[in-house]
Amino acid sequence: MAIPVRRDGSARIVLLGRQGSGKGTQAAKLSMTYAIPHVSTGEAFREAIKAGTELGQRVQAYLDSGELVPDDVVLAVVRERLFGPGAPEGFILDGVPRTIGQAEALAALAEPRGIDVVVDLDVPTEEVLRRMSARRVCGNCGANFNLVDNPPRAAGVCDVCGGPLVQRDDDTEEAIRRRLELYEDATAPLIAWYRERGLLVTVDATGPPEEVNRRLVAALDGAAPR
Repeated sequence: MAIPVRRDGSARIVLLGRQGSGKGTQAAKLSMTYAIPHVSTGEAFREAIKAGTELGQRVQAYLDSGELVPDDVVLAVVRERLFGPGAPEGFILDGVPRTIGQAEALAALAEPRGIDVVVDLDVPTEEVLRRMSARRVCGNCGANFNLVDNPPRAAGVCDVCGGPLVQRDDDTEEAIRRRLELYEDATAPLIAWYRERGLLVTVDATGPPEEVNRRLVAALDGAAPR
């Protein structure tokens, strides 16, 4: 039976979507709407590294060697951040799971309550290419901008610190298409996996961020499965 997602700070939401689908932007908005923290695995990695924990040191070693962080380390970071002592009751998780194996492990970690809803932000490949090729990042502070959807006030200059905006090496069309292929191979099967378990909500993520957010909140408030 479809029920609304709670707004009492206890909702557990997982975001899926291709690179460039707007997960970070929408997660920040949902965090305010549902009073729950946005947890990005990339940010969790950086926090663990900065804190100098044993896990952080393991993550740093993989990143320094240019290797992918393996599932056991990724899930250990998620366990510590979301299910350890002092962890938040609710969360918006972005970046995990990327494979069915990770989804199964996450489901085990989330017991007995489980995950409330999994949102697939659906954006066509050509729209992703348009967005990501227009993405720029500050060379100083790392702030993100988009020349189409979120341009800086002054061309080529960061609104936050005044640093120079640059295009990431992996935001070329060839690199983007390769990442999308990898996503389809490894992550897209998750959509079917979560749909079979009655947890999936698909939201059209094309259009301005505010419009997408209205669709997303309407879906979570009115038709989120449990």
